[in-house]
Amino acid sequence: MEIAFDRMLNALKAVGEETRLRILALFQTGELTVTELVTILRQSQPRVSRHLRLLCEAGLLERYREGTWIFYRLAEGGPEGDLARAIMKYIPFSEQILQHDSERLAEIKEERKGKASRYFKENAADWDRIRSLYISEGDVEKILLEITSDMKIHDFLDVGTGTGRILEVFADRIGRGTGIDLSREMLSIARVNLERAQLHNCQVRQGDMYDLALASGSMDLILIHQVLHFADDPSAALRETSRLLRQNGRVIVVDFAPHKLEYLRDDQAHHRLGFKDEEVIGWLDKVGLKSDPAMHLEGKELDLSIWVANKI
Repeated sequence: MEIAFDRMLNALKAVGEETRLRILALFQTGELTVTELVTILRQSQPRVSRHLRLLCEAGLLERYREGTWIFYRLAEGGPEGDLARAIMKYIPFSEQILQHDSERLAEIKEERKGKASRYFKENAADWDRIRSLYISEGDVEKILLEITSDMKIHDFLDVGTGTGRILEVFADRIGRGTGIDLSREMLSIARVNLERAQLHNCQVRQGDMYDLALASGSMDLILIHQVLHFADDPSAALRETSRLLRQNGRVIVVDFAPHKLEYLRDDQAHHRLGFKDEEVIGWLDKVGLKSDPAMHLEGKELDLSIWVANKI
């Protein structure tokens, strides 16, 4: 994609300064907060923030808010984003100052891993207990890959991404993957998992299933996996999903069939105890999504249903 002369000049001016080039180099493998960059660069927060602002204004980086935190990453699209990645190829990472930055970045990533590991350990028992009630996740993942084997997936969205597992499953099948989750703790785990697997085409961010803050018609495939039963208004969540899909794009909803395990409502905040086929298909139809017949997978105590629909 060609970049206008003045925009290219502006981008090159922005990166043509030592600290800003160091900052750009740090985004080779992921996203960072201002606090993390201050720790790495050993500079004041106002100074680092100013450098970040200039890089964002030049289109090389982008920022987004996650609660009270603000994350930065390489710009995803547009000619400036392409230019940022091109510049990255020529950065001399063997230089001593960049080596020191890289070492401090590694320390921060280790700290992230430690926090994520502690949270996962504290909550793993509940997750394992629920997973034991239905068909194995591995079997579900195989089915999801089969369902989408006919697709060319450039942009993929995983709503309620949790640990980022679905992004890992689809990573080699997609151009770009985005995971959305409300929980900052779960996003921390997902970031660690994606970094460990070196899946640089995937990212996660905090968001709400009712307002995903992404461009209309920007997704080829959207997966809503074990999330809809938390929604107090599932039809509104599916309406937002439809807005994001491109023409002939596809949404896959995986959730429980109707059941009577009331403790999931009380202990795990499940708003709905499963869904009937006609209920979900009706919602999909109302928002312009044509559904195939549902698939049903029998589990130990809970059965899963899979609804697949296309944007018409």
